[in-house]
This record gives sequence, structure tokens and C-alpha cells, in this order.
Amino acid sequence: MQEILPLLLNGGDFTPVLTIPNWDRVPWLEESRAAEIADKLNAPRAFVSHMPYHLMPSSFFSSKAKVIYVSRNPKDVLVSTFHFHQMASFLHDPLTFEEFADQFLAGNVFFGKWTDHVKSWRHTDVGDRILYITYEEMIQVMCFHPGSAWFSRTHVTLSWKEPEQRRTNRVTEHCEFKTMKQNKMSNYSLVPEAIMDNKKSAFLRKGIVGDWKNYFSPELELKFNTAISEELKGTDITFPWDEEHK
Repeated sequence: MQEILPLLLNGGDFTPVLTIPNWDRVPWLEESRAAEIADKLNAPRAFVSHMPYHLMPSSFFSSKAKVIYVSRNPKDVLVSTFHFHQMASFLHDPLTFEEFADQFLAGNVFFGKWTDHVKSWRHTDVGDRILYITYEEMIQVMCFHPGSAWFSRTHVTLSWKEPEQRRTNRVTEHCEFKTMKQNKMSNYSLVPEAIMDNKKSAFLRKGIVGDWKNYFSPELELKFNTAISEELKGTDITFPWDEEHK
């Protein structure tokens, strides 16, 4: 999404995504440099955050900011986070995968429980200014043209300078995982090795759906599914992957 939004907001100009690190073109709200970077961005500005709803900056609640909330199958989130802990020096040792799964379910990871985060962003005061989409949906279909349902719900106005089909093809190709993985402005390879060691695990690793199946034992899958279902009991929150374990 950090790669997609700049292209949508600036009319398909590839210059920023090829010359500016993604943390400077779409800064993290929780990063210490956020305010400094934000002052240099032209409107409309895009930001990214892992923060739960109640920890968002106070200015967010009085703004008219639009929100795109991207969720992902928590089992794939666990696998991705496990590898991130291995390569990020500022995070604790994840130990074994099974031990890290227990930490994940208990919320002993950055930004707490996955279920608490998901619930915090439902039934908010944002109203119709929030769009919910899953990583799985993004992988399944790239819908960037103005006539698509995904695009129309983003409420972004564009001024394209090339034929629509060619533009759509270029944006789609650029935002594919394999392309982003090779883009130094997007793959976090510019981060010093002392902070994020890509030799231990690439930041952009696989980008696929369902990699969790290579890590979960049947016992862990049952334990994990039961815990997540219990945490979401009594809510109306459902996801495409829920059908997998019914």
C-alpha cells in the first residue's frame, strides 16, 4: 500500500517511488522523524502506521483524514513477524516458532494482540472515511483503474498523462511484490545492517498467501485458530480466510 498510494496520488509519476525511500514518501506516524518529513510533503499526503486506533495522534481524530485499513491472515502475520524479529536488532529474540506463537497470541509483541488491533479499528468515529481491505484481496486482484470498485472507494482524484490501459499495466507491474523486492527505495536494503540484517532474513521475503502452512503443526493450527476465534467472539468481524477452518 505504501507503493500504491503515491502512484495514485501523484497521477502515475514513478519518480518518487524510484528515487525516494518509502519511509520518506509515506512516513510512519510512530517514527521520530514523522513531523519533520510531513512538513516537506505535498498534499494530499499519505502516512502509514501500525498503531491501534486509540493510540493515533490527537490531530487525527479532529481531521478529515481517510483511512485504508489493511489486515492479513494472522497466521501469515505471525510467520512474517517471526522472520522480522530475527533480522531486526531492535526486537527481542523470537526463540522457536512455537514459543513466538505463544508470545504473539498473548500480545507480547509490538502493538499488542492482533485481535485487539483489528477490533480497535472497527466501529470507529471515522465513519465512511475508512476502507477495509485484506492483503489477500490485494494479492488476488490489482484494481487501480478508475472504474473499479476498489479504486472508487479510495476517493482519489487522478490526472493521468498516458492512455489508461498502459498506465494500469505499468502501475500493476511496478506494485507487484517481485518488482518491489528489487527496488532499493522499497525493499529496506538501505537500512544499515546493524539495524536490520537482510542476511538473516530479507525484509521483503516472499509476499505470498498461505506460507503459514509451511510452519504450523496441526496442533499449533488448532490452538491458534481457537485463540483467535475466542478473541473475536461476539463481534461481527469476519475475514476471507475464516472459511479455511470451518
